[in-house]
Amino acid sequence: MADKRTPSADPRRAPNIEDVARLAGVSTATVSRSLNSSGRVREATRKIVETAARELGYTPNFGGQALASNRTNTVGAIIPTMENAIFARAIQALQETLAEHKVTLLVATSQYRPDREEAQIRTLLARGVDGVVLIGNRRAPSAYALLNARGIPFVLLWSAPANSPFVTIGFDNFGAAHDLTTRILEKGHRRIGMISGLTADNDRAFDRVQGVSQALADHGLSLSPHDLVECRYSLKAGENAAMQLLGATQRPTAIICGNDVLAAGALRAARASGLTVPDDMSVIGFDDIELATAVFPPLATVRVPHRRMGVAAGEHLLRWMVQGERPPSLTLPTEFVERASLGVAK
Repeated sequence: MADKRTPSADPRRAPNIEDVARLAGVSTATVSRSLNSSGRVREATRKIVETAARELGYTPNFGGQALASNRTNTVGAIIPTMENAIFARAIQALQETLAEHKVTLLVATSQYRPDREEAQIRTLLARGVDGVVLIGNRRAPSAYALLNARGIPFVLLWSAPANSPFVTIGFDNFGAAHDLTTRILEKGHRRIGMISGLTADNDRAFDRVQGVSQALADHGLSLSPHDLVECRYSLKAGENAAMQLLGATQRPTAIICGNDVLAAGALRAARASGLTVPDDMSVIGFDDIELATAVFPPLATVRVPHRRMGVAAGEHLLRWMVQGERPPSLTLPTEFVERASLGVAK
């Protein structure tokens, strides 16, 4: 008699649900419930079925499941870039939250290009995703029209504009930048420069510049065009931008950076210019990624609720996808973290 562990005499045939049921000694219905909705079977049975599936190398038929449930159990997330850690914590938390409910996360990047993001949205929709996660609010109306026409649940992370017609899970970029600048002014700084990400298609970068500008205006100061350099988010770009600011007739005593990557680049520029941070100048970041404490001196920065955004995005989408209930928007707090890169103005 053939070994019951052998699914077929043909080794090229993929194992099926009947093979798993035979090896586990249960019905095919029990196999299906165990692998797709484990809460409906006993824990001991589920473990037996999962062990059998692993031994056989069995994976459920994705297409069949999708047809049966009218869902693919996939969510798509489009982030601007994977080249630095800015979005990593939130995406990790999102993936973990979805995985607890056996929902798979597909991740794509836009490179901060609206046209590329819209193309990625179309690709994800073509793959039948049940929900979409996007970063920020500024994009072409056609992208929103596409999502709304399909009736796909989607949430927007990293910003929380007032009266948004969409579900947003983020924080007040303007308010965080305003608070950051106020704290720098309290240290006696009056000559302040800023290195920002490109603001044209980035509402987060735009709002941070506006927050800095407003805080300066509140104290009778201004952020002139010569005090602001926009660039792409990279160490080298941040270094070059800082060198430009430091080459001014009156160099700034503090440089506010749109994120920690740009701030790390500004620290390199300070060292290359023979300046000591914070004795000769201060450098302040935004995001509080791990890089902020890996550089010297450690960066004063704004701590962003990365993981909380990711968890909330997963929970909101799951509720919307499963129960059909559109969740409310959520605004999360940020926190200013004062570290050694911010000193008193000399």
